[in-house]
Amino acid sequence: MRLDGAHVLVAGATGVLGTAVCTALHGRGARLAVAGRNPHRLAGVTGALTPDGGGPPPSRAFDAYDLSGCGALPSWAAAELGGLDAVLALPGVAGFGAAAETEDAVAEHLFTVNALCPLAVLRAALPLLGRGGAIGAVSGVLVERAQPSMADYGAAKAALSHWLTAVRTEERRRGVQVLDARLPHLDTGFAGRAVAGTPPALPAGVPAEAAADAVVDALADGAGVLGPGPGGGFATRPR
Repeated sequence: MRLDGAHVLVAGATGVLGTAVCTALHGRGARLAVAGRNPHRLAGVTGALTPDGGGPPPSRAFDAYDLSGCGALPSWAAAELGGLDAVLALPGVAGFGAAAETEDAVAEHLFTVNALCPLAVLRAALPLLGRGGAIGAVSGVLVERAQPSMADYGAAKAALSHWLTAVRTEERRRGVQVLDARLPHLDTGFAGRAVAGTPPALPAGVPAEAAADAVVDALADGAGVLGPGPGGGFATRPR
């Protein structure tokens, strides 16, 4: 899709990756509406995206547990921007530990933030998008290979990836792109902010800016799946 002038909602804009994606989209000329959990950080994001002599992009705080509020974000963004071309749902939280030791409340949190919230945002976006529109979310490379000590976290991300795969087929006739960004471990401090458990040994993380550029490139190229490529880079598959 053409990003210059595109109307794009980024939900989860206050995370490290979400902020980097907003910066990359802004640099490509996209008109953004941004939403995030932390109002203070949200103000910082909008301030960084405010053009000289212009006003800040529309912003809205939301709670991942308020699924109705999550689902209201696309219509709000469309009204603020005068239309909607793409929606990226980027909220996420990590959790670690053996499955037998994971509390139900932790599992509920992981599934709500990593699956139910982004699905509510993207589901509500679909009726608002026309041919050439796009939705996307970040699942993770672990959806292709289950990892110990990440059973519930991985299952939540796999649920998101499965939904994106099914919807990609459903929306192909309408010409709506569905992007599943199966990113590797990122150097964002994400694992260190886990809702539970201690992360296992992880490989060196990819810088958030590099991952954000790859996500935005994949969106522009109409890709269906983005994942690690040869030589430590990224590779895409057609939608």
